[in-house]
Amino acid sequence: MASGGVEEPKKLKLYSYWRSSCSHRVRIALNLKGLDYEYIAVDLLKGEQKSPEFLKLNPLGYVPVLVDGDTYLEEKYPQHPLLPQDLQKKAMNYQAAVLVSANIQPYQNLPIIGYIKEKLGPDEMLAWVQHHIKNGFAVTMQLWRSYWKPCWEVCYGDEAFLADLFLAPQIDGAVRRFNIDMNEFPILAKINESYKEHPAFQGAMPGKQPDAPPEARTEVRFFKE
Repeated sequence: MASGGVEEPKKLKLYSYWRSSCSHRVRIALNLKGLDYEYIAVDLLKGEQKSPEFLKLNPLGYVPVLVDGDTYLEEKYPQHPLLPQDLQKKAMNYQAAVLVSANIQPYQNLPIIGYIKEKLGPDEMLAWVQHHIKNGFAVTMQLWRSYWKPCWEVCYGDEAFLADLFLAPQIDGAVRRFNIDMNEFPILAKINESYKEHPAFQGAMPGKQPDAPPEARTEVRFFKE
């Protein structure tokens, strides 16, 4: 209890894995909104996401899990909205988020690439991931040229919205984990450079998380698991 008998708000809890791109998105959102939270590490390589305790939080056994009652982050904490009011810009943000979450990132989930590696070997696994990332990035570039260019400033600079939450971790993971040459995607490379200047994005970087191994401070560029 705080002074005067007023109960202090409970601190948010984020169950996260340092290199999970989905967790990375939530960390950026929390930083943008200026929300303090307790970081609870879940080691995916050790299978901690399948423990009975964690499955009570998320029966799917995936990270992240944000514990903060039964309301949605955006509605409960309206500061720094994650979607712009302009309908065209809002639509672009939704498109970018869906493109990453449904058509790129699922193909690099640990269960998926673990299965590919087991059946076909590590070289085919890496080729699989690179194919889907490059295909998704190529579509992103096409959408930018055809539809997004007039409102692309929402994806870098002073403003940051939902599209950035999805693009930043995906681009960073593509470079650091899967050895994607971003010279093929110059617009995305330019956007990624702008993320490096934004404190909310920098604080959410995988190598800065408490469960990141020492070598992650510089991070090798090739996926080893």
